[in-house]
Amino acid sequence: MSYWQIDDKQLGQFQEDGFLFVSGLLNVDEKELLVNATREDGRLHDQAIFDHADPRGHPVKLTAWNHPGDDIYGAISRCERVVGAIERILDDEVYHYHSKMILKEAHEGGAWEWHQDYGYWYQNGLLYPDLVSVSIAVDPATRENGCLQLLQGSHKFGRIDHGKYGDRISADPERTSEAIKRLNLVYAEMSPGDALFFHANTLHRSDANTTDKPRLSLICCYNARHNDPYQDSVHPRYTPLETLPNDALREVGTRPSDPDKSFVRPEGEGGDSFKHLD
Repeated sequence: MSYWQIDDKQLGQFQEDGFLFVSGLLNVDEKELLVNATREDGRLHDQAIFDHADPRGHPVKLTAWNHPGDDIYGAISRCERVVGAIERILDDEVYHYHSKMILKEAHEGGAWEWHQDYGYWYQNGLLYPDLVSVSIAVDPATRENGCLQLLQGSHKFGRIDHGKYGDRISADPERTSEAIKRLNLVYAEMSPGDALFFHANTLHRSDANTTDKPRLSLICCYNARHNDPYQDSVHPRYTPLETLPNDALREVGTRPSDPDKSFVRPEGEGGDSFKHLD
């Protein structure tokens, strides 16, 4: 079986736009394993962080972990097609910075303001914005259920100041309003198994889920080895990543959720790292 590999054209597109869509990153069998696992995995909801509510009172909920386990989520984050693509993008060895499951429940999944991931991760001792995330759709992502919105090419701005505006921590609204006037707004509508790779400086946001079905998405985040943080934070310093061959994902994916998975809580130093999640 052949598996997706990033090519030169796609690499150039990422560098130009700050993001890249990949249709069918997971094949039919892998997609079904992921969807079924999330439906049966009660720990995703039991360990969820209720961080805050959006301005309309919709709760923001997610589950996060730093190190990939031996379950379907860990297999996806360690498979060759994902890790290899990000290493080409960052031109270096990468390690797993953290993963999270975004839980946009029916009728209540909260919205997120405009932000850059590096706007928050900068506080974790990261000198460079050399991080990439990949968001994999578990459920269909549509405009109606609050899919990601991105500003094309916004990663070229560099890091925008982030602070508390109203009750939320977000990117400087004066700069983002000007960016919206100048750049193309893209809605990341995806089917289950599709993926979106995006740069840590790409401006993005999402609306609340007002539909009668949930929208779950798995987001795996990676840091370049040369960008090893100079201080401890809620997320790890450089930790070698054991990559899995692509054809191992199906075998690993049949295992139950890793019972030893250590979920990350936002309490204490570095808790603001979770205030940007989509």
